[in-house]
Amino acid sequence: MTDPQQHATPRKPPTMLRRILSHHEIATLLLLLHSPIDVSAKPELPMLQEAGLVEQITSESGDTRFQLTDDGNAVLRGLGVR
Repeated sequence: MTDPQQHATPRKPPTMLRRILSHHEIATLLLLLHSPIDVSAKPELPMLQEAGLVEQITSESGDTRFQLTDDGNAVLRGLGVR
């Protein structure tokens, strides 16, 4: 008898939000839709990063900025924005 776990493909972690986003967090995602923003621009960024909706990037000039992740884009698509 073969082990079913032996041939199982790795599962992607669920991307469903675990909580409702505040209006400030949604506004921040909308800002990020158009371009990366500075780390100090919005206090909601750490919470959005923890939720996997934004990620830190380093610009060519060495500045740290945030941009949307695929999951962040999916949230905006779910809201009918993208």
